[in-house]
Amino acid sequence: MNTSDRPLDASALRDWAHTVVSDLITHIDEINRLNVFPVPDSDTGANMLFTMRSALAEADSRSGAGNDDVARVAAALSTGALNGARGNSGVILSQILRGIADATASSAARAGGTLKAIDAAVLAAALWRGVELVVASMGGKEIPGTIVSVLRAAAGAAEQCADAGEGLAQAITAAGDAAVVALEKTPEQLDVLAEAGAVDAGGRGLLVLLDALRSTITGHTPARTVYAPSPRPVAAEAAIARPAPQFEVMYLLAGCDAAKADVLRDRLAELGDSVAIAASDTEDSYSVHVHTDDAGAAVEAGLAAGRPSRIVISALSSGSSGLPAGGWTRERAVLAVVDGDGAAELFAGEGASVLRPSPDAPAPAAEISAHQLVRAVVDTGAAQVMVLPNGYVAAEELVAGCTAAIGWGVDVVPVPTGSMVQGLAALAVHDPASPAVDDGYTMARAAGAARHGSVRIATEHALTWAGSCEPGDGLGIAGDEVLIVAQDVAAAAIGLLDLLLASGGDLVTVLVGADTGQEEAAALGRTLERHIHDHHPGTELVAYYTGHRGDVLLIGVE
Repeated sequence: MNTSDRPLDASALRDWAHTVVSDLITHIDEINRLNVFPVPDSDTGANMLFTMRSALAEADSRSGAGNDDVARVAAALSTGALNGARGNSGVILSQILRGIADATASSAARAGGTLKAIDAAVLAAALWRGVELVVASMGGKEIPGTIVSVLRAAAGAAEQCADAGEGLAQAITAAGDAAVVALEKTPEQLDVLAEAGAVDAGGRGLLVLLDALRSTITGHTPARTVYAPSPRPVAAEAAIARPAPQFEVMYLLAGCDAAKADVLRDRLAELGDSVAIAASDTEDSYSVHVHTDDAGAAVEAGLAAGRPSRIVISALSSGSSGLPAGGWTRERAVLAVVDGDGAAELFAGEGASVLRPSPDAPAPAAEISAHQLVRAVVDTGAAQVMVLPNGYVAAEELVAGCTAAIGWGVDVVPVPTGSMVQGLAALAVHDPASPAVDDGYTMARAAGAARHGSVRIATEHALTWAGSCEPGDGLGIAGDEVLIVAQDVAAAAIGLLDLLLASGGDLVTVLVGADTGQEEAAALGRTLERHIHDHHPGTELVAYYTGHRGDVLLIGVE
């Protein structure tokens, strides 16, 4: 091992995962073009990218604990990949990452504690364990000429280096070089690849992982051939192929033992093909994948075996959207950060995905981290995401989270909403059919035009811009300044409404927080409606009980 080579410790393993995501983005089009088996739907690169993004998001979310334990990082990558696996290639990738997790966990157990770094022997064991898990997920059936052939060659080369006492860098280099040789032999092993003049797409994706590991440890990125299909001419009658299944069905399955998993595998094999059932590191949890014409029956089979969740049904054709099948489940989504059960229902009812601060965090600290934001962006399953922070994401966390998500291949547009009432104004003009830049601009303009403020109850004696206040007084706040001091919440709200409506307004939105009971909220709403009716004719008021923490009321004027 060269003295300048880096040890594959916990930090390096995280950096490797980041590099894999970046490199998969670079090679996604190449890998997708090679995808002709088991279904020619051009999604292998997208599915591997989506799965690796989910793995990395999970590892980043756990970065505070066990920072020096490579086995913990490997376990987080494995869990994230299994929970976020997309497509057949995503399930396989999750099992390769689980192979790393299992091998590092075993090595740590033998050492009687924390595993500081992966050496050549652990790397070889991880790759071989990956071979076992991938084959098991496919029901014990290994098809030559697929990613398993490439993985097997890499594992054998790494093992030879470990047995010869060579270092990690030599084992990684040998594994990558052996993978190239095996990859270029895949058309000789699988007729569909020979007909397409293509190497296996999954095997090409695996090579990206191995090369990323080499660059992480040695700083050297090998130059590789850019592979492209070169179909050979076929007779017209030979060109007639069996119709491909219509749908790809995936879900996580809990409460399922090994016997039920075997029954489920047989049932799914009757319904379609490309069946993969991958076990998690817990006894009764699996990731399930199948291509089928009867998506409903595939889900029903899961219900008979356990408790399905995260059900994703994708058409095995990109259609008119131009999105890779299985890569993203939709073209654009809105992600709204909200607080309170009522707020979550309100925004979800308007079509937004919802991210909520921890219910255990006190209101002043109920802010979303960049890690949480990235994970939520990935979980929308959309290629483009409009983010409504609504005052719950600090500027530096918003920038960091959006930048990371953009780097991972998601087109993220943060919309400057400082309150949930501004978020509602932006969501009202959201147009998924327009270009993202137009949609973002229109939403930002609507949010900026919504004048907003809040009402809270004073907790101590203080001097404000509107005069002194005492505990229990109602405070009307706008622009981070107290503008109204009144004897109660209703009076403060009326005073704030008059200020916000001084330049006119068509619609007033009032969001009522958790500190106000339902009956009290209804009475307060009636009081404000009467005031609007009597003093601001032509203006409409709508009130929602959102149950947010902190401010008693959030008020917006459009």
